[in-house]
Amino acid sequence: MKHKTVLLEEAIDALNLKKDGIYIDATFGRGGHSKLLLQRLGEKGSLLVMDKDPQAIKSAEELCSADSRCVCHYGSYVDMQEVVIQKGWQNKVDGILLDLGVSSPQLDEAQRGFSFMSNGPLDMRMNTGAGETAAEWLDGADQNEIADVLWKYGEERFSRRIAAAIVERRQEERIETTADLASIISGAMPRKDKHKHPATRSFQAIRIFINRELEELSAVLEQITQVLKPGGRAAIISFHSLEDRLVKRFFKKLSGVAGDLPPGIPYVSEQHKARIKLIGKAIKPGKKEIETNVRARSAVMRVVELLA
Repeated sequence: MKHKTVLLEEAIDALNLKKDGIYIDATFGRGGHSKLLLQRLGEKGSLLVMDKDPQAIKSAEELCSADSRCVCHYGSYVDMQEVVIQKGWQNKVDGILLDLGVSSPQLDEAQRGFSFMSNGPLDMRMNTGAGETAAEWLDGADQNEIADVLWKYGEERFSRRIAAAIVERRQEERIETTADLASIISGAMPRKDKHKHPATRSFQAIRIFINRELEELSAVLEQITQVLKPGGRAAIISFHSLEDRLVKRFFKKLSGVAGDLPPGIPYVSEQHKARIKLIGKAIKPGKKEIETNVRARSAVMRVVELLA
């Protein structure tokens, strides 16, 4: 499937672009958002693009080599504040964009091991040059740990059954491929959802765990107020409830909502000063975009602006 950037126009519009502004696309992917941003940026504007996927960063390097306003960083978006400090941009950035999850090229390339739809090595790492593969983790993890990961990150109600089946199979042979794992999961399910592949939640959970996606998201959220300038905006696109819940709660806390205080504590606005303001309601793709790109159907974008 050809990669189609989700919420393309909406995301760039949400950043309220300034011609000479400084912007960060912290999840470059295949560059859809970055390319449109550069089209609308003036000659004195700057764009930092980041990605920890080695294939994505190749595309980023090609774009930046052709445009002096663009610089790229190979690494996780957790590096954002460090890179910004190195460039002297702290509290000077006008906009940050995060487009979370996996891209179509990552899903569609069997060798990456993200999808149960085609057979390939059970890798699942976004950065293929570092860390433990899914196969390596499944080979050594305790049964309870596997079950906990499937439940925590995939909300898989049959997590215990699936973990037991994985451990039983690996005693016979190492689980090396996506087809092997999908088959084990399917066989362990006592009943199946008509509208969802049995392995969907488990594959999502293992991918999130292997790449530390929620931990890294929490870390980068903490950096937003240190990187943006007053009036600068952050737009974050999520693709599943765990990500969106994390983003929503963090933004709610920083916007000074009294409901986040412990019960029984009197609310005094000076003690709980808002650091950001929410820009509009959550934005979702329209019917037309979903019809042309089914992977857009679960996308949710939230936008905030840093207060002075």
